Amino acid sequence: MGVFAPLLQKWGNPGNMGVCVACFGRDIAGALGLHRAAVVQYLRPEIMGFVFGSLIAAYAFKEFKPRVGSAPIVRFVLGFFAMVGALVFLGCPWRALLRLAGGDLNAVLGLLGLAAGIGIGVVFLRMGYSLERSRRTYTAVGWILPVIMLVLLVLRVTEFSFTADGPIFFSAEGPGSMYAPLAISLAVGMGIGFLAQRTRFCTMGAIRDLMLMRDPHLFWGVLSFAGAALVMNLLLGQFKLGFEGQPVAHTNYLWNFGGMVLAGLAFALAGGCPGRQVFLSGEGDCDAAVFVIGMIIGAAFAHNFGLASSPTGLGPWGPAAVIVGLIVCVVFGLTMRQTTD
Repeated sequence: MGVFAPLLQKWGNPGNMGVCVACFGRDIAGALGLHRAAVVQYLRPEIMGFVFGSLIAAYAFKEFKPRVGSAPIVRFVLGFFAMVGALVFLGCPWRALLRLAGGDLNAVLGLLGLAAGIGIGVVFLRMGYSLERSRRTYTAVGWILPVIMLVLLVLRVTEFSFTADGPIFFSAEGPGSMYAPLAISLAVGMGIGFLAQRTRFCTMGAIRDLMLMRDPHLFWGVLSFAGAALVMNLLLGQFKLGFEGQPVAHTNYLWNFGGMVLAGLAFALAGGCPGRQVFLSGEGDCDAAVFVIGMIIGAAFAHNFGLASSPTGLGPWGPAAVIVGLIVCVVFGLTMRQTTD
């Protein structure tokens, strides 16, 4: 990921956005017409590749285990607010690391906010927070999200339009119009999905395990991702140190921090960062699939209702949405605790 994310930027993806589940989910929502922000509409093959790669790895190593859990509406809401927080910051945890590796110092505030949000989640975990265990279900159920991704891939390959004016929509300018070649994007996505399924790579899990169990195993993976991306950006001439003029970023320190506090808390309560949720959905975890769908709907709402930020600054309702999301997540954390009689 650290090597190929900067290469994807070199090959056409937006700056400091070689891989970003939040941004790419937002682009997919736009391509489907769920929001009409014309500059962020594109069916990103990387997301489909993540699911396909994870699916292949799960079958190859006999780990495809279709399963469902409890409180699907809670997982949907957590996905929704995780996306709202990420789009106030303008990036998921992966993009925060890539932004920092590209010299964007605004990402420092985002990463501190991510750690703070996960820290709050760890407090709730210690208090007994749980959405309860998952249970096995029918194989067909585990295939639902991979099939949806296959349909999206077909729509991307054919560039099919359902009406004369779309959908499917493709941006003519802005970040949505910037993309690496389809075959390369899909191949890189599948490779990442395969390896991430095997290694259980998760940025949220890395920070959570470090805080909760003092276990640095996943954290070394996160550091290697960031370090490799930094080296690649330096080699490719893509490193630019500073706060101002960074690609697809804003400089509001408070809400760069606050947006990622919300995202980090939602990830901790849901049990994984957005990338991990996508990988889990590829191995049949329907709880993760609900979270992913919640993120896509959250992206649509974020742009339709003025919640998402842009390079020019905050959306008019972004800060209010972050506050509401934090309240909702805290209520979940306080009220969904297992107790022993």
